[in-house]
Amino acid sequence: MAKAARKIAEAVTPRRQAVETSIPDFDRLIHEKTRLSIVSALAVNPSLTFNEMKAILKTTDGNVSVHARKLEEAGYLACKKSFEGRMPKTEYSLTASGKRALEKYLGHMEALIKATRRA
Repeated sequence: MAKAARKIAEAVTPRRQAVETSIPDFDRLIHEKTRLSIVSALAVNPSLTFNEMKAILKTTDGNVSVHARKLEEAGYLACKKSFEGRMPKTEYSLTASGKRALEKYLGHMEALIKATRRA
């Protein structure tokens, strides 16, 4: 019985190691659901206001604010604040760095999908 278990383990181990080494390390900043949604929305829109972002994501003011700030601190988002009349207006856009980070993230996801389908 031990010989059979060892043979199975030996047969499975090389394959498992190949899959593990081919899976890339994700950008954890973008990988979080809300931040990925923000970056994705801005990848297909040149800019979005705070209220547009909130409506697209179907989330709260606090969620948009906290996650957008983290992306802004990383240099992935640009934030422009202005006034329309007496009303404050916050507008977000994706920076060149944010576009590169998203492209890299999507490449990692594609590699993960390919590795999983091969396994």
